[in-house]
Amino acid sequence: MTAAIHTSSEAKVREEICVTGASLYERGYTVGSAGNISARLDDGWLITPTDACLGRLDPAEIAKVDLDGNAVSGGKPSKTLALHRGVYERNREARGIVHTHSTHLVALTLAGVWSEADVLPPITPYYVMKVGHIPLIRYRRPGDPQVAQQIASLADRVRGVLLERLGPVVWERSVSQASYMLEELEETARLWLMTNPRPAPLDGTALEELRTVFGARW
Repeated sequence: MTAAIHTSSEAKVREEICVTGASLYERGYTVGSAGNISARLDDGWLITPTDACLGRLDPAEIAKVDLDGNAVSGGKPSKTLALHRGVYERNREARGIVHTHSTHLVALTLAGVWSEADVLPPITPYYVMKVGHIPLIRYRRPGDPQVAQQIASLADRVRGVLLERLGPVVWERSVSQASYMLEELEETARLWLMTNPRPAPLDGTALEELRTVFGARW
């Protein structure tokens, strides 16, 4: 790609992607070259390059794609670009997407999720408030276009999905907010897998209170 001049706002988003990627990598939410991060811009999207390590991202190498899907600058866009674009096109509030192969969430799909509509029960108030309903997407190979279509069809009803054997894809109003949500999701999976017997979900009264007081979407 030819060199490109970045606006100050775009440069900040590029830096946010790199800082977020390094933080997730350093704490073991992703390993090797697994996972990807993207952000919506007014004139297109930014997405981490294919096979890039999230712990060692270079702001200048973050791939930029225009509104028609054409590569503008940076490295080669991740093979999950179609998945990310589908979410952004369906959910106009989403401005950041994070996908990792987080250990406990992948383990959850191997051990068995709570249900296909809700991979985890509402066992903590912050899971209900910060995450909400997360459906399971059954396994298909990485980059399968049918997965991108499935996720796009859900993008305006939930804030994330869990890919069987591959990990979570979550979206929020910024890259940072998406990463915070992913961390809450992974922590809840860890709690669920480590408790025996399994804890009971919050009851209907508790859930209604979270909806009323905090606007929780459950």
